[in-house]
Order: sequence, then structure tokens, then C-alpha cells
Amino acid sequence: MIDGPRVNPASGGQAKSLVVFLHGYGANGDDLIAIGRQWQAAMPDTAFVAPHAPDAVSEPGTPPGFTGRQWFPLTMRDPNEYKAGITDALPALGVFLDQEMARHGVTDAQTALVGFSQGTMMALGAGPTRRLAGIVGFSGLLADPTAWTNDNTVDGTEPPPVLLIHGEADEVIPVQALFAAIAGLGASKTKLEWHVTPGLGHGIDADGLSIAGDFLRRVLATPNGA
Repeated sequence: MIDGPRVNPASGGQAKSLVVFLHGYGANGDDLIAIGRQWQAAMPDTAFVAPHAPDAVSEPGTPPGFTGRQWFPLTMRDPNEYKAGITDALPALGVFLDQEMARHGVTDAQTALVGFSQGTMMALGAGPTRRLAGIVGFSGLLADPTAWTNDNTVDGTEPPPVLLIHGEADEVIPVQALFAAIAGLGASKTKLEWHVTPGLGHGIDADGLSIAGDFLRRVLATPNGA
């Protein structure tokens, strides 16, 4: 069963919206939940959760006592593995999302996904299958552009709005992946925003967090980014 750290609404009341963080390969939910604590003050009625991916992975240089996780095995050599891995991992993520929404009494339209790297692949994989409020993807890629065509989204409805943020100097997933995703999503009716951070490598900086926070406040206040 997938689970991970949580941050309850700063208001102390019932959550009116939910943000789910999806971490990158070799990290875990603890890697991103701190962002929820940073965003609490600006989104006081939002609950945050950062589930650990289902599978353990050990990488050279991993600190003692740290358990890294993966959503699916990743060699970065064969693009076809991304689509297959996402397809295999989505059912478990879907169960977690349903359970977490039920926990807080919110719907898909009150829920947003925020992914980093492999987590962005997962978020963009889940996007066409649910009527989410929005998706933020840091430093990732779109594995299957055809999934975002209107024929494949939920009931043929408009897909959720997407914000993509990428470092210009990303050494793990080059910034060209952002432009490929823009081209892929452009074939659908997706409301798409994007930002390239000059000089940034494979990571998230303060500017990216600010842009993402503004986007989330907007889409969670107005479902489907209308």
C-alpha cells in the first residue's frame, strides 16, 4: 500500500483542496513534503501529501538509513520503458488518490498533482484519466502524448490545465524534454503554461516554487482552470 507524510490544512478545518506530490526516482515522499509546509500559509485550506513510491531502489552514494523509492524501473535508455512503467504504476497511484480524496472529502476537481522528474512522468500519465484541478511538472517529460488527445481523456472532456517548469541546464532530463511535451500537449485542448529557469540543473528553485504556488492557488480556486 502506498503511503507517505502529510501536512494538514493550516486553517485547522476541513480541507477544501488537496495537493499530491509525486517524487523523483531514488527519492521518497519526504523529499517534497517540505514544499507543502512552505505553501501552507498561502493555501490554508489545502491538505498536502507526498506518498512514497511503491518500490525500493538502491543507488550508489545513498546515505545510510535512507530508503529511496521508484514508481517504476528507470534506465533512461529506452523511451518505451516510460510508457510501460507508467501504465503499470498508475493503478496503485489511482487507489491512493481515491483513498486520500475520501480522507479529506474532496473530489478530483479539488485535487492537483505536483511531480518532479519521474514523478512528473507519473503526473502527466495520470492527467488524462481523471478530472483533476491541475498538474505541475518539474524537470520531467511527457511519455505518451497520444494519451492527451480528447478521445482518450475522461469522457472526452477537456484535460486538466498543466504547468511545466524546467531548468535550462538540466543534466538528467535535458530541457528539450519540456519543448517536446509542449508540442505533445499542444495537440489537445490542454491549458498549458511553462517556464524555463536559466542556469538551473535538475532541481527546483525559489522562482519555480513561486510560479507553481501561484498556479495551484488559481486552479484550485477555479476547477479546471476556467
